[in-house]
Amino acid sequence: MSRRALRRLRGEQRGQEEPGLGELGLDPGPERGPEGLPPPVAAGRGQRGSARSGVSNRFELITAEESEDEPLSREERADARLSERDAAGGNNEGAVTEETEGNGQGDGEEAEQPDQTPVLSNKPRKKKKKRKTKKTSAGETLEDNDLEDIDSLLEKIEDTNGLSQQTQSGIIAGSRPLLYVEHRNLNPENELKRYFGARTVLGELRPRQRQRQYVRSMWLTAPKNTWPRYSKTGITMQLVDTRRGVQYFTFEHHREYQQVQFKFLDAVESMDPNNIVLLLQMNPYHVDSLLQLSDVCRMQEDQEMARDLIERALYSLECAFHPVFSLTSGTCRLDYRRPENRAFFLALFKHLMFLEKRGCPRTALEFCKLILSLDPENDPLCVLLLIDFLSLRAREYTFLTRMFQEWESHRNLSQLPNFAFSVPLAYFFLSQQEERSELELSQARERAARLIQLALIMFPSVLMPLLDHCSVQPDARVTSHSFFGLNAQISQPPALNQLTSLYVGRTHSLWKDPAVMAWLETNVHEVLHMVDARDPLVEESEHKRKMRYQSAPRNIYRHIILSEMKEATAALPLEVTSQPVMGFDPLPPLDSIVSYTRPERTNHPSNESTLSLFFRSLLPNFNLQGDIRHDGDEEAGAGQDLNQGVNRLMAAMRDMLANIQFQEPPRDDNPEGDGDWD
Repeated sequence: MSRRALRRLRGEQRGQEEPGLGELGLDPGPERGPEGLPPPVAAGRGQRGSARSGVSNRFELITAEESEDEPLSREERADARLSERDAAGGNNEGAVTEETEGNGQGDGEEAEQPDQTPVLSNKPRKKKKKRKTKKTSAGETLEDNDLEDIDSLLEKIEDTNGLSQQTQSGIIAGSRPLLYVEHRNLNPENELKRYFGARTVLGELRPRQRQRQYVRSMWLTAPKNTWPRYSKTGITMQLVDTRRGVQYFTFEHHREYQQVQFKFLDAVESMDPNNIVLLLQMNPYHVDSLLQLSDVCRMQEDQEMARDLIERALYSLECAFHPVFSLTSGTCRLDYRRPENRAFFLALFKHLMFLEKRGCPRTALEFCKLILSLDPENDPLCVLLLIDFLSLRAREYTFLTRMFQEWESHRNLSQLPNFAFSVPLAYFFLSQQEERSELELSQARERAARLIQLALIMFPSVLMPLLDHCSVQPDARVTSHSFFGLNAQISQPPALNQLTSLYVGRTHSLWKDPAVMAWLETNVHEVLHMVDARDPLVEESEHKRKMRYQSAPRNIYRHIILSEMKEATAALPLEVTSQPVMGFDPLPPLDSIVSYTRPERTNHPSNESTLSLFFRSLLPNFNLQGDIRHDGDEEAGAGQDLNQGVNRLMAAMRDMLANIQFQEPPRDDNPEGDGDWD
């Protein structure tokens, strides 16, 4: 064998350690390596070495056809023929060995040496041994380094995404419509989780949900297991028209639902809540019955049941939604003039009132935006008188200021006392946020001072009741000045008195903060300086108060009735308080669009005699005047009516006397009691 082949076998040409010739089945003879050392002895099981590292196929080193100076001997030619025979199996095995051991050499570790076997025995256990080389410490170090690199990359991505998300959220919030509704804000549990944590809110619900049946997922309410099983109620929603990207929908009542509605009206006229309960037992998802019974439960201080009935009404209406109807787009409209649509408005309003009392102002604000988006032009429930209060309670100051800026030009929001005082209060709260820049803080302070002074000049009658509700005693200058005195409250129109009473009774708790009171006191003194200086703005505002607010529209009266604020309800005019108000339809519009009418009930004649009324109480089917005649038959048969009536009366008396039975007194059958009494 040539020296060149031996050098290649020993790995000198590739810069590796010399391989063991014993593994190759060759007898090196007396030849020695370049360092004078004998070739290594075949290692036993478990010994480690790098004899085969870097060699893909040991046989190709022997059979390589190269120009050699020395011819091959007979034994070498025999070994070469044997190596050619097993070349195919050795190539595959050598390839695997080169990959695995090459990775180990790159990490500076020695691969594990498998059992020394003859070259011709190509057993699969060698492959199993060689696959274990992946579990080296160098491989673990490589994985750790990769994990560190991945963590660092993720941190960079999160940092960049965080900045981009903040900027994108600001851009999206500004580009969205003002009345855009988010689905996640319609669920009060999400708000309660932010306040108290998910473990506290959902701790008691998780065991129950394991046994919960499958129910339809809803956005407005979450169905409960205690509710009756839902079936189609006969309510559907139809798309009426589409104009300028705005879709107009309406609810419709099928014939079966109309019959239930007529029964409900009869139950309301009976003035007995038990009749409504019986109707709900037969029709558990009749919306108007749920609304009316909810008011009855609320009057009886059963708040939990009242809220549950409202949620069930919302669930029934949501199941009837049109596939195109969207709660979040702000472009879907419902006409309040249609009686079928009023139940949805009223259910949403009563639901948000329960949410506000429950301590979920952010969710209530979202429902308020939803109601306003259904009919923003007419605002049938006048939620503009409520949305500022919910915005302040939910600390959505930016939304309130944006709404004032966008709607002031065409809605004159500054003419409403609630917006005139709540918007500067929102700017004041914005000026107290330290995370804003100094320029933004100074601008917010200036706007707050300017707007609160305009509000005090326009509505001076708000100050003294507000301080009274906050238990704050004003200083002598304010008390003695006539501008904020009793004359300001007496001289204001009745409609303005209702608006100011509503605002003070609802939002006085937001003004109790000492910092707010100090800010208010400073601006009150500034207004008094302007009044003493006879600023023309003061006289102009007084003229506006006298010309406007002569009478409030019907939607404001409807809002005051639904809000149940004692201060505002006491200021309602007599024409509103004198008429009956039903909870399922308070103060219906005068221009209602009626799609179906209730059939007229058969009215008994009112000119009956006392004797006829007596017999009617005994026999409900008795009618002295007979059947109602047509228009032409009444005068012709006037003479016969009297005779027929007398005959019916006599027949009724005979029937009554014939049915009278006298019962004998009970006897005590005593066999031994036949004798006389002593």
